[in-house]
Amino acid sequence: MGNRRGHLPIAIGAIGAILVVLCPAPAFAAEEHGLPGAAMSLWWALPFAGLLLSIATGPLLFHHVWEHHHGKIAALWAALVIVPLAAAFGAPAATEAVLHALLTEYMSFIVLLFALYTISGGILLAGNIHGTPLVNAGLLIIGALLASVIGTTGASMILIRPVLRANDNRPFNAHVVIFFIFLVSNIGGSLTPLGDPPLFVGFLRGVDFFWTTTNLYRETLFVGVVVLAAFLAIDLIIHRREAGAPKIKDPTPDTKVRLRGLANLPLLAGVIGAILVSAAWKPGVSFSVFGVGLELQNLVRDAVILALALLSLPLSHKSCRQANGFNWGPIAEVAKLFAGIFICIVPVVAILRAGHDGALAPLVALVTSAQGTSNDLAYFWLTGALSSFLDNAPTYLVFFELAGGDPQHLMTDLASTLAAISAGAVFMGANTYIGNAPNFMVYAIARHRGVKMPGFFGYMLWSGLVLVPTFLIAGFLFFG
Repeated sequence: MGNRRGHLPIAIGAIGAILVVLCPAPAFAAEEHGLPGAAMSLWWALPFAGLLLSIATGPLLFHHVWEHHHGKIAALWAALVIVPLAAAFGAPAATEAVLHALLTEYMSFIVLLFALYTISGGILLAGNIHGTPLVNAGLLIIGALLASVIGTTGASMILIRPVLRANDNRPFNAHVVIFFIFLVSNIGGSLTPLGDPPLFVGFLRGVDFFWTTTNLYRETLFVGVVVLAAFLAIDLIIHRREAGAPKIKDPTPDTKVRLRGLANLPLLAGVIGAILVSAAWKPGVSFSVFGVGLELQNLVRDAVILALALLSLPLSHKSCRQANGFNWGPIAEVAKLFAGIFICIVPVVAILRAGHDGALAPLVALVTSAQGTSNDLAYFWLTGALSSFLDNAPTYLVFFELAGGDPQHLMTDLASTLAAISAGAVFMGANTYIGNAPNFMVYAIARHRGVKMPGFFGYMLWSGLVLVPTFLIAGFLFFG
């Protein structure tokens, strides 16, 4: 992710700019303007595929251009959806469809990410300990547990620097960062909607807050234990080999570990509380904004979360944020790119809702058995494979819709299918650097600190040797 300063990633500002472009001057009636997915060809999915391909290849193939113009590239792909939709189906239908995605899903999504990023950036784990295999395993366990509470982004940003300091006197330490990405930036965030963006998208669609906790703990425990055991075995071997190598002077000698920025902990608790209250409090009050119904509990939740994030800024010591290398660049990039993603996925979702009558009928057939039941193993691997190279939040949304899109039906009769989709999206985001936003952040920080990180395909060699066999076993155990 980019690290440029001077960007203020306030989601409301981004949404406001989009509204100015999208909304016609007169308000139109609040009637349902459903897009005719059965009549839409696969050409409507081209902008979505193009944007995701740009995200996957931009930082690798044209880094300088991407660094300075990723927002414009995302806006271009979004325009290639908005303008044709308005021309083909009329401005009211196009505007309602796009605004529904932005106001009911994107706004809450980016407000939560912004809050977790901002609040966790004010928490500093100061001091240093020696990175032995057992100490490193303990740090990975702590990070994985934190990931479901403060998000993979928050846990990664708090712990990656202490992990790097603990291992900066070791000649071979890239593997520690790689397994950190596996466990803290991805697998650990699978137990609550706070943990990983795809699960929060599911929560916004109506999945109960603790559904993932009660339905994914077995899969998470199995995968986490296997990957952690692989790390311990590898780190023990490397640590023993390092014993005979020339010693490296420790640039950060061991000092007492202290947690600073404690004022941010109640703010994190407030974010969790706001989400839980919004899931339980249903006053039945809604407001219509250009034909899109916004429920009161969701508006209150987002306002409280945003206020807690902004409150973190004056409550945090600047020294803590400076020690964490905190800046607005990464979250600003995420806000821009996801605005484009949520717009570009609108026609894709419409086609998927058409099921066997839509242009994506072959995909529907691929995840459906001859008897018409869901093929959970296919859902797990297809969701995971796409989440490895595309962003896992929109990938989750695609397969959520492919499975019917009804949260009550998915949480009950198709619980195993929803579990397969959720596990695939969260777990396999670790397969590449581009599967999940924290992967990029951790990789960039490690490189900046002098860690000799492997390239794109070198990283995939690690994931291919460790993660893919683990996922093969987990897939047959839980979804086969």
